[in-house]
Amino acid sequence: MGKVEEKLKRKKRIRSRVNGTKERPRLAVYRSNAHIYTQVINDAENKTLISASEKDLDEKESKKMNKTQKAKEVGMAVAKKALKVGLKQVVYDRGGYRYHGRVKALAEGAREGGLDF
Repeated sequence: MGKVEEKLKRKKRIRSRVNGTKERPRLAVYRSNAHIYTQVINDAENKTLISASEKDLDEKESKKMNKTQKAKEVGMAVAKKALKVGLKQVVYDRGGYRYHGRVKALAEGAREGGLDF
C-alpha cells in the first residue's frame, strides 16, 4: 500500500467517527505543500457554511510569515467568520494528517479565535 492509499485509509477511519451536524458542524482541513485550506461543513445537509484559506490573508503580511504562522492566522480567520454566523462549537477533522505542525497551528488559531472543539 502506498502513501496515498494509507492517507485515504486514515481519512476514511477519521470520517467514520467525525460527523458534522447543524448545531456542531465539522471543521475540515486540507493541507497542500504550498497552502492550507479549511471549511466548516454541515454533513446533515451536505453544505459548506464557511471557508477560509491562506490565500484570503493580507498579501503584505503573509509574505513575512512562515507556513505555520499562516495556518494559525487561517484558523483565527475561520473562527471569526464562524462567530459572525453564530457558530461556537465545531468538530475538528484533521483529514488524515498528523496533528502537528500546520494542522495543529490551525486548530490552535481557531481556538484562540473563539471556537470550541
